[in-house]
Amino acid sequence: MKFSKYHALGNDYIVIDPKDLNEKLSEDKIKVICDRHFGIGSDGILYGPEESKSCDFSLRIFNPDSSEAEKSGNGLRIFSRYLWDQSLVSYDEFTIQTKGGVVTSTIGEKGLSVSVGMGKVRFTHESMGEPEVTSAIMNVKGLEFTYYLANVGNPHCVILLDDINPNFAKEFGSIIENDSRFINRTNIQFVQIIDKSSIQIEIWERGAGYTLASGSSSTAAASVAYALGLCHSNINVYMPGGMINIKLDKQFFATMTGDVRKICDGEISREALVSF
Repeated sequence: MKFSKYHALGNDYIVIDPKDLNEKLSEDKIKVICDRHFGIGSDGILYGPEESKSCDFSLRIFNPDSSEAEKSGNGLRIFSRYLWDQSLVSYDEFTIQTKGGVVTSTIGEKGLSVSVGMGKVRFTHESMGEPEVTSAIMNVKGLEFTYYLANVGNPHCVILLDDINPNFAKEFGSIIENDSRFINRTNIQFVQIIDKSSIQIEIWERGAGYTLASGSSSTAAASVAYALGLCHSNINVYMPGGMINIKLDKQFFATMTGDVRKICDGEISREALVSF
């Protein structure tokens, strides 16, 4: 099984092209491939390109627990870079179909930077409706959190705090992800406002856990900050892995720009998957 591995600010993904497979990519195989001890190790698998009737390409995204994600901002930038490396795209804008909707992508800096039009951010987890951003309260381990919902094609829970750190995100992330009020679980961003043009976030990603960077999380957090009037429409989002820029228009259509780096190409030995 051939693969290519990339990272976007430390958020690493394995790209597996369907044309290179001669057997089904099962749930057990996904878990082993993503495991950092028994497999290659990654924050997920990008399965594509597949054909699309309405877009230039189609992509499926799998989390390390084998669940399928609707959308991943970093994953889309990595996949776009893979298409560039395979000479399937040029500098012209192209479209990618995901379970979370259609995105537009543009390659920059000879593949080192990618911009993705993430679509319109909605402040709800529902499939319909676009209400204004509203807050709600939850209690976790004796602490009260004010949170805001956002939908970037996948669900997000944004929590504003005066101070954030990785240990805090790891302690509370899993509990909030699996809270019963979130029917399909949720991604969580712990957000600290730095100034009108920059925020800092710590991320707990649904199905993946603590994550160094996330494009969709950056988009959700920046959108809530903008909607609340805490930031301008052009926001630099700082994470442990690096920085992503988010630009928003007045209708909350978001454009994300960030770096991508290739790690390697390789082949997964059959014996690594033989018991599956």
